[in-house]
Amino acid sequence: MSSRRPYLIRAMYEWIVDNGRTPHLVVLADYPGTVVPREYVDEGRIVFNIGPSAVRDLSLGNDRITFTGRFSGTPMFVDVPVPAAVAIYARENGQGMVFAPEDEPPPPPEPGPDGGDGGDDGNKGGDSGQRPRLRVVK
Repeated sequence: MSSRRPYLIRAMYEWIVDNGRTPHLVVLADYPGTVVPREYVDEGRIVFNIGPSAVRDLSLGNDRITFTGRFSGTPMFVDVPVPAAVAIYARENGQGMVFAPEDEPPPPPEPGPDGGDGGDDGNKGGDSGQRPRLRVVK
């Protein structure tokens, strides 16, 4: 399955705006592929006001969040990979959502020598790098 993060970001953005609040997006500035104004980064993070009146050409895509904003009067294009967005909230009351790193799907397993997924159906509790599976126990 694809990541649910971009869908939740879009939903939270719409909910915040519909309620007359100002959406703010918290971004990990050092995440690979992130283009942000470095002079405003604090402790590896940057917070953007992404309200309709604050940015232009906002795109909340499945892979990237892009927009043009003004920083000290200078327009700048911002490009954020969705996994770098760690929170979205309303400035006025702090209501919103924080995303944990495990919200991202794990990478697909490496193919095994027989062309399979390399996994062992009889997982003995070791760390195989796969997500846990539920089984019916009678």
